[in-house]
Amino acid sequence: MHHTGASRHGAVLIAVAGVAALGWIYLTMTVLAVPDGPRGALGPGMNLLAFGAPVPAFMEALCVPVTLATGLDPQALAVTLAMWIAMVFAMMLPSAAPMIQAYSSALRDLEPSKRKAQRLVALSAGYVSVWTGFAVVACAAQIALVFVGTLSPAMTPLAPALAGMTLLAAGLYQFTPAKQACLGRCRAPVSQAAVRWQIRARSAYRVGLEEGLYCLGCCWALMVVMFAVGIMNVVWMAVLAILMVAEKVTSGMVLPRAVGTGLVVWGALLVLISQPGRLLLGIG
Repeated sequence: MHHTGASRHGAVLIAVAGVAALGWIYLTMTVLAVPDGPRGALGPGMNLLAFGAPVPAFMEALCVPVTLATGLDPQALAVTLAMWIAMVFAMMLPSAAPMIQAYSSALRDLEPSKRKAQRLVALSAGYVSVWTGFAVVACAAQIALVFVGTLSPAMTPLAPALAGMTLLAAGLYQFTPAKQACLGRCRAPVSQAAVRWQIRARSAYRVGLEEGLYCLGCCWALMVVMFAVGIMNVVWMAVLAILMVAEKVTSGMVLPRAVGTGLVVWGALLVLISQPGRLLLGIG
């Protein structure tokens, strides 16, 4: 019986990994469908996937935003929403694995039953619901930014200053008490919530919602970085996904603050090289 229960828990984790993998496959296939030239215009770092950037230009390709003007129609909007949903699945489900594993381990101390797997599914569904909501809001924000002319239909910022301010805001959030509190909860979910675990899957769903909200509080700023580097930029999707997982499996605030420092410096440099920044410095 214990083996059966453990197998069910493992199946849930495999399913979560599978959904995340499907998200990455969808995003990668979408980007690979773009020709090399336009692909490089989807954001900083995407020139690396065109396999034509010389080695000395590596850092420039990785860090300097570029833009691409294309049309925006209902089909493109549907693809954009699907891409945001795939993005949150691909980027956030891996970082949720420690939380799901922690609850899975706690459930193994109970009598193995089919309800345990159901509760893990409900927990995961609650978590995914939060990030699906974020995807809808992010898609709406993208449409609004395109409408007012600050974001290109190709999903990249139209000005270095806009990208820089986005990076500055995301970097500064890394130093806030809210970031520290939410990250602390993400690192130790069971210690806070296991005592409230109920028999019904509906209660597990509510716990998943709560865990998802804490994760949102921890990671929303890093997700917003995608507005600065290009929303179809799978290179930076991978970088940010790795950073979010690393933040949750390490201790202390050294890594989050190092990431914040890097984002602040990067953002400040982009603002300074922008036309408003150059005018401010008297070199425009």
